[in-house]
Amino acid sequence: MTRLFDLLYHQLENYPSSKALNSRNNANEWQSFSTQKIVDMAEQAASGLLSLGLQKGDKVALVSYKNRPEWLIMDFAVQMAGMVSVPLYPTISVSDYEYILTEAEVKAAFCGGLDLIDKLKATQKKVKSLQHLYVFDKEIQGTHWSDLFNTTQKKEVEALKASIVSNDLVTIIYTSGTTGNPKGVMLSHKNIMHVVENTSIHLAADHGDNVLSFLPLCHIFERAVAMVYIFKGAQAHFVGTDNLSGPEGNLQAVKPVTFSSVPRLLEKVYEAIYNKGLALEGVKRKLFFWALELANGYEINQKLSFGKKIQWKIADKLIFSKWREALGGNVKAIVTGAAPCPVKILQVFCAAGIPLREGYGLTETSPTITVNTMEPDGVILGTTGPCIGGVEVYIEEGSDYREGEGEILAHGPSVMMGYYKKLAETEKVFLEMDGKRWFRTGDIGTLVTGPTGRKFLKITDRKKELLKTSGGKYVAPAPIENKMKEDFLIEQMMVVGDKQKFVTALIVPAEEALKNWCSKKGVAWEGLDTMVKHKKVLKKYQKIIDRYNPLFSHIEQVKKFTLTAKLWLPLHEDGSESELTPTLKLKRRVIREKFSKEIAELYAE
Repeated sequence: MTRLFDLLYHQLENYPSSKALNSRNNANEWQSFSTQKIVDMAEQAASGLLSLGLQKGDKVALVSYKNRPEWLIMDFAVQMAGMVSVPLYPTISVSDYEYILTEAEVKAAFCGGLDLIDKLKATQKKVKSLQHLYVFDKEIQGTHWSDLFNTTQKKEVEALKASIVSNDLVTIIYTSGTTGNPKGVMLSHKNIMHVVENTSIHLAADHGDNVLSFLPLCHIFERAVAMVYIFKGAQAHFVGTDNLSGPEGNLQAVKPVTFSSVPRLLEKVYEAIYNKGLALEGVKRKLFFWALELANGYEINQKLSFGKKIQWKIADKLIFSKWREALGGNVKAIVTGAAPCPVKILQVFCAAGIPLREGYGLTETSPTITVNTMEPDGVILGTTGPCIGGVEVYIEEGSDYREGEGEILAHGPSVMMGYYKKLAETEKVFLEMDGKRWFRTGDIGTLVTGPTGRKFLKITDRKKELLKTSGGKYVAPAPIENKMKEDFLIEQMMVVGDKQKFVTALIVPAEEALKNWCSKKGVAWEGLDTMVKHKKVLKKYQKIIDRYNPLFSHIEQVKKFTLTAKLWLPLHEDGSESELTPTLKLKRRVIREKFSKEIAELYAE
C-alpha cells in the first residue's frame, strides 16, 4: 500500500464490514455504510468529478460541522480522481474561506450542516475558480452530493488510480494562523501513509471493534486516526462533541475500545467526575476523594506493597470501575494530542484503568512525531513519548534555553512537501544538516531517557510564545498555564510579561465551579461579571496562584493577575476576531490586544 485510497481496498479484501462507517441520521438512528458501499460511492463520486470537467491536480474543498461518513467517502473520491483535497474548518470566517479558496484555486466544494452552504455561496462571489457547490444534507437547499454520482468515467478513474504514486500531493491543509494568514501545508500520500503504518501498531483497536470519532476530520490528527481505523478494519462511529457522556450519550451507545481526544475535552470529563464526587455525602464522599488521592500519586508500572495493592483493589471496585463504565466500559486506551495534557489528567485516567497516551506532532509532520505506547517501557507521563518508526528528532540547543533544551527538529518520511505557493516560508522552516533535511517545529523541548534507555520527548514551550522580560530572562508561558489550569476554578489562562519586569496573568474563571465554591462559602452569586471583582473571590484566586507559584523559578512566578468574565472562543457570532484557533490554542496577539487595558493596569505603578 502506497496511496491512501489503497487502505480502502485493503479493508475490502481483508476485513469487509457491514458497519465500516457509521453516523446518526436526523431521526437520531444509526446509519451504517459497508466497506463495499464506501468503495462504490467513492468510485462513483470520482467519476462524477471527472464528468464536471475537473482534472488531475485540481483542488476540492471539504467542510462539515460534524464528522460524517460522507466527508471521508468524498475524501477517498478526490484521491481516486487524482485531485487534491482542501479540508476547511467550519468555524472560520467568510474572509478566511475567501483567502484559502482563492490561494488554493479550489474548483469544487462539498459541505454538511447549518449555514455552510451560505458561507460558501458568499465566498463564491469573490473566488473565480469556485464553480461547483454540493451539500451532504437533503434537507438543506442546494445540489445534493449524490447527484454527482455516475459510472460514465469508470475507465478514466481506473487509469488515474493506476497513475498515482506515493509522492503525489494528496491534500493541502491550512494551518490555523495564530501568527497571520494561514499557510497551506502540502502533504503527499507517502507522508500520511508513513504515519498510518507506524502508529497503527500502537492503536488499541482491531477489525470489528467499535471506535468513536469526534475530533474534526479537517484536522490531520483525526484524519490520520480515521485512516488507521480503515486500515485495521475497525467500525468507526462519527459523532459530535455535544452528546458524548451520560446515559443516552454516544459513549454508552457505541461502547468504543478507543478514541482520540484533546486535553480540554478530557479535562471536562474529569471535572464532571469531580463535581459528582462533590455532590456525594457521608461515606461515599470520603471513599471518592480517598480514591482520587490515590490516583494523584499514580505512576506507570508502580510497585506496590501488599497493603497498597489491597487499597487499589478496593478503590477500583468501588470508584474506578464506575469511571470506566461512564466511558462505555470497553475503553482499552485513549490517545490525546494537539495541545499539552496536564500530568494530573494523565495520572487520574491511567489510575482508573483507562490508559491515556499522549503524542506530539504538527500538521507539517502528518502529524505524529512521537507517541507514548502501551508497551511496558513505552510511556513516561509528562512526555510525548518516543519517536515513531522512521522519524528522528534533534534538539537544537541555544543560549536562550535551559541546558539540554532547544528547538525540536524533525526528520522523516512524514515531513511535509512544503507550504503551498510559499517557497520563502518553506525554506525558513528547513535546515540542511548531516545530509538530511530537518524541519523546524517551532517548539522547545528536551529528551528524557527512560529506564530501558529509550529517549522520550518532553515539550517545554513554543519558540514563538517565549516571553522575554525586561531583565532579559526568557519565560515559557505554557507550562505555567497548564499547571495552574489543573485547579477547577480556572477555565482559561494566559501568562503575560514580554518586555516587562515581571510575569502576570489573565484568568477566566470556571463559572460552574466558582458558583459551587461561592455556595459552599456563603457568598451570594451575582453573576460572573460581578463576581470577578468580589474581594473574597479575588482572595481565593490569589491563594491558587500562591499554591502553584513555588513550583516555578522566581522569574516565572505570577506576581499579579486579573479575572475576566468573557470566555475565549474559537468563533464569535458577531464576526469579531476569535481568541482561540479552531484547535483551541490561544491566539496570544488577539488576547493581548483585546485586554490591553487590563494588562496596562497590571503593570501600572
